[in-house]
Amino acid sequence: MIVQADVSDKDSVNAMRDTVRAELGPADIIVNNAVHQYEWTSVLEQEEADYESQFQTCVLHNLLMVKAFVPDMIAKKSGRVIATNTECAMQCLPSQSAYVSGKGGQDRLLRVLAKEVGPHGITVNQVAPGWMISDKYREDGTARTTTGEPIDDSGYVQSVPLGRRGEDQDVADAVCFLASDRAAFISGVYLPVCGGNVMPAI
Repeated sequence: MIVQADVSDKDSVNAMRDTVRAELGPADIIVNNAVHQYEWTSVLEQEEADYESQFQTCVLHNLLMVKAFVPDMIAKKSGRVIATNTECAMQCLPSQSAYVSGKGGQDRLLRVLAKEVGPHGITVNQVAPGWMISDKYREDGTARTTTGEPIDDSGYVQSVPLGRRGEDQDVADAVCFLASDRAAFISGVYLPVCGGNVMPAI
């Protein structure tokens, strides 16, 4: 089933939960995957509104979703919360500040949540894709910027140990694993899906 909602609006998220609950019952798994796109530029030139937008689509989005859906998981003593983060959260490269600020806040929120709801049998994890190939890049076989110019991804690929860009299916596979019984004892994880481009240090 498809339900339309504004994931940065509490009433809209709660209405979505109520619709899902009425049709399918309480949710066992939620996958939070939303972000706002804008022009990336330097910290000194980035608009304040871009930081606010990233807070809404990363931090507030995840907060509202877990507030809406996790209480039912607590009642069942089981559940999965999975969110999409990014390799950028570890790279912190120039022009990434608004994006990284939002994703960094999301990461800390969900790490705390993992500790709080773990005793109820609920896991909380994040997948962190790299620069993946998706449908928008497949339409003409060429990666393009937001203004339409072709992108030379050779520099990016050279930094990836596996020597290529991943695909959206690679991200979906990681999400499916974390949602499965095979990941029942994995929680609080930030899982890069980027061919080794970033590696969390021990």
